[in-house]
Amino acid sequence: MDLEQLLTDRLAPAFATVAGTPVDPVVRRSPRADFQSDGALALARQLGRTPRTIATEVLQHADLADLCSVVEVSGPGFLNLTVADDALAGMVSALATDPRLGVAMAATPETVVVDYSAPNVAKEMHVGHLRSTVIGDAAARLLEWLGHRVLRANHLGDWGTPFGMLIEHLVDPGEVKAAQELSMGDLDSFYKAARAKFDTDEAFRERSRRRVVALQGGDEATLRLWRLLVEQSERYFLTVYGLLDVTLTERDFHGESSYNDLLGPVVEELDRLGLLRESEGAACVFPPGSVGRDGAPLPLIVRKSDGGYGYPATDLAAVRHRTGTLGATRLLYVVGLPQRQHFEMVYAAAAQAGWLAPPARAEHVGFGSILGSDGRMLRSRAGGSVKLVGLLEEAITRATALARERNPELGEAEAAEVGRSVGIGAVKYADLSSDRHRDYVLDWERMLALDGNTAPYLQYAYSRIRSIFRRAGLTARPDAGISLTEPAERALAFELVGFGKVVGEVAENLEFHHLAGYLYRLGATFSTFYERCPVLRADGPVRESRLVLCDLTARVLRQGLYVLGIRTLERM
Repeated sequence: MDLEQLLTDRLAPAFATVAGTPVDPVVRRSPRADFQSDGALALARQLGRTPRTIATEVLQHADLADLCSVVEVSGPGFLNLTVADDALAGMVSALATDPRLGVAMAATPETVVVDYSAPNVAKEMHVGHLRSTVIGDAAARLLEWLGHRVLRANHLGDWGTPFGMLIEHLVDPGEVKAAQELSMGDLDSFYKAARAKFDTDEAFRERSRRRVVALQGGDEATLRLWRLLVEQSERYFLTVYGLLDVTLTERDFHGESSYNDLLGPVVEELDRLGLLRESEGAACVFPPGSVGRDGAPLPLIVRKSDGGYGYPATDLAAVRHRTGTLGATRLLYVVGLPQRQHFEMVYAAAAQAGWLAPPARAEHVGFGSILGSDGRMLRSRAGGSVKLVGLLEEAITRATALARERNPELGEAEAAEVGRSVGIGAVKYADLSSDRHRDYVLDWERMLALDGNTAPYLQYAYSRIRSIFRRAGLTARPDAGISLTEPAERALAFELVGFGKVVGEVAENLEFHHLAGYLYRLGATFSTFYERCPVLRADGPVRESRLVLCDLTARVLRQGLYVLGIRTLERM
């Protein structure tokens, strides 16, 4: 139920009649009225007439009587449009009885693969994994809600040269002891110890190289040790995902190893298609338009000079599998912006090979970095990467302390639940409310504030609305008549009917800060409404109408926050 689109659809035939050709009415929100159409200004030069004359003639042909109470020509030729109260009230009533809140299911559902998170086996997840995991999960939640078949792909780094080193380190102190260390979750120390040994011990280094050969050759004893590394790492990853409250499960793990048997056929098909060229002993594809700073064509190395395969081969195999076997038509890669060129080259090569042909398309959902208060990459006090679990636990600890401070009546269990929901929500919202293309600064005070554009503010707005019904022992009647006589009521109604438009746009561009911004505007607009329009103290029909507005606001907040992966609370 997009009012802007509805007005556009009503004005377009009138503009076409006047211009003799289709014209965009250019409808937008306006401080002068509810909406404004600027279409006449663009037509003036084309028709050789003044914009005001054109706007006046358009007005004579426009079918707006049931939708607008006032339509007038303003300024140099704007059309100012004031939506009729009863029309707006009717839209709110329709939303109140709609379980989908005015958000339509996808007209043509697709199979969508969302590739996100992608930690490395035998390494702890750090703050650098946060953005991919949070943004990717929001994309998966949103597209699933719209009716698409969403396949989550957690592309684990579980194959390649480092695993010879890691497996050999697993064997050195004794497999049982090493497995116990891994099960305790100290993956970071395990990896660092293996790396230190590899860098300083020539005999260990040689054994590690032989392990790589054994692993790639399918040696069963080596594969068993490799599986132990993978299994222990996956258990740890699932613990982190549970803490972060994302929807990734063990079914979504798709490591690089899962594409191993597909790499040879990928190279063979590229060769058969005439796309492979040798460059310094390596088999490469030169995607069109891919050039370096010197203007020379950039190669995508599919098979290295030593016969091994790198990331490009695995990524091409993944595209081929996802479109050919899984039937996906939309591939989303939620990966940092520095990988942009790599993925553009992979997409171009896959398109050349025919694996990425319309309607299938691939999108790099890129993002910036998380910075510390000094404006640099966020680091621990020791100068290393900040562990993700440590960051999340700190958020929960801070939020729990705030919950106890603000509401001493909360019991221990309830304070812990509020602390977890608010702390994790604050971390996720700080990320998703920022333009994903830009870096942002991790600021605890701002993230956990109960005012401003934060998750706690929206969670509190939701719980505040629910408390209205809880205190009064009332429920809203969705079929109650809606009355919009106060400016604050109309303002809230406009925000509510705008939910579907925002969701539709975000489903296309995956710019979740627009959804976050909408939810913040809704929360702020509700706050003004609540201050200026008594709810429980209002009389009969007015009270019923305002209760519907309250309930509808809570439902939209809850659904919007769910899409962002943030829990709502009945009490804070």
